[in-house]
Amino acid sequence: MSSSTIQSSLTTQYHNLLNTIKARPANAALTSTAVFATLFTAWVVSDFWEWKSFGTGGTPPTWSGYWRMTKLRLSRLVAGAGDDLTDASGLSSSGPSYLDAAAIPARDGPRPQIISRTMPQRQVPYKSGVAAPGVAERTANLAASFAARYPDILELRRSRSEGYSAEGIYAKESLSTINAECAQQKFIGTEVAHAHPAEGSLHVWLSEADAKVVVQSGWGQRFPLPGTPKGWIMVYAPRTMDEVDVVERIVKAGIAWVSGVTTVLV
Repeated sequence: MSSSTIQSSLTTQYHNLLNTIKARPANAALTSTAVFATLFTAWVVSDFWEWKSFGTGGTPPTWSGYWRMTKLRLSRLVAGAGDDLTDASGLSSSGPSYLDAAAIPARDGPRPQIISRTMPQRQVPYKSGVAAPGVAERTANLAASFAARYPDILELRRSRSEGYSAEGIYAKESLSTINAECAQQKFIGTEVAHAHPAEGSLHVWLSEADAKVVVQSGWGQRFPLPGTPKGWIMVYAPRTMDEVDVVERIVKAGIAWVSGVTTVLV
């Protein structure tokens, strides 16, 4: 059942109950309670299906997973409302860097609107016509393209961090140069990046210094959950082929960081 179908049904039920209140004012309190319960239940069902439609960010796409993410969402609203994920000041500029800052220009226009959830971390899809033809397809194929281009370094696997709902680029665990931090990451492991099919954004694992450059330049924002590397960030969906080129440079920096192989930067 789609969100629009639920919302249409909700509107009909609301008007029916409102007419009942007008017809039987003596039962207004009881009927008002029924109206609230109906509206709340319908909203929860609609919100659940919307949550699933964006991909669940590695959480099981079940009611149990939904409630867990909803509690997290509410707790962040109460305790962490001031946490601006576009603020890069908490990221260090020291340490390894694989991005040529001159090749990462300031992103044109305002940052995209982000959906009001902690997980999954997604942007609101662009309106029709905002992204140029072919951009979405090229972005969706980035993982497969990189894996095919560097078969000695990378492999294509379903992303564990994304709940196996998207293709991820992984550095091969057999590499002698693999980043030692990978062993400490239960869910990310040797993953470099994955794209989100619903709206074209990505998650990419960069060095902290490179993550700072990307966030400061307006191309992405920090990840909201503690316990993940500071360099694991969201990169906004590109709108033009030139922007896809920038996203590719960002992903290449991620490949170098995770794999330890810098020849991909050439």
